[in-house]
Amino acid sequence: MQEESMTLVEHLSELRRRLIWVIVVLVIAMIGGFFAAIHLLEYFKSVPPASEIEWNAFSLWDGIQVYMQFAFIIALIVVLPFTLYQIWAFVRPGLREVERRATLRYIPFTVVMFLLGLAFAYFIVFKMAFMFTSSVNRSIGLTETYGIIQYFSFMFNILLPISLLFELPIVVMFLTKLRILTPPRLRKMRRYAYMILVIVGTVITPPDLISDILVIIPLILLYEFSVFLSGMIYRKQLERDRQWEEEFGD
Repeated sequence: MQEESMTLVEHLSELRRRLIWVIVVLVIAMIGGFFAAIHLLEYFKSVPPASEIEWNAFSLWDGIQVYMQFAFIIALIVVLPFTLYQIWAFVRPGLREVERRATLRYIPFTVVMFLLGLAFAYFIVFKMAFMFTSSVNRSIGLTETYGIIQYFSFMFNILLPISLLFELPIVVMFLTKLRILTPPRLRKMRRYAYMILVIVGTVITPPDLISDILVIIPLILLYEFSVFLSGMIYRKQLERDRQWEEEFGD
């Protein structure tokens, strides 16, 4: 009993240690991102629609806050694969060798999917939302005077949720390989997942039906694609389990 208790304590200590490492890497990446933010900021200010805006600061903290927003996005790109690696390392002793190699291969693709999500969110959703809201302002005779915080907060409130949702296929495949998720469980969660995706899609898009549909449909397809990938992995796992039982079951 004491041995089992010590084993549990050791597992909890290891989990805490890995969480601390994730936090440390996040902080270090944010510090690095703070210095890299100036280049991204200059780029986003130089392309439409930002290039057509006269920038204003309504608070002494506006510049620092913008830097922090960019630094956080950069840090997420770094910390997402590192976090998945820490999860993999934590459960690695309970995995077979083939599962260890297979799950490890998914981790680099988190960066690719995050960048794809950023591109989709910025070039399609954000620009569509900006044009819609700006046209409404002009239609009622408002003078558009933007503060830098208002503009980039509006942009990041769109970019961040969509970019994280684009991680869904990789995360689902990764957790299926670790035998944490299964296709039946994902199908059982489908209606709740759809509800969450619809809420996210309507919140981050302009309040018109066409914009909502243009965002919600790709998000739902992303979830169904994740379920499909999980099913492929799950069937291979069942087949390997069957072969193992036939060979070593006795």
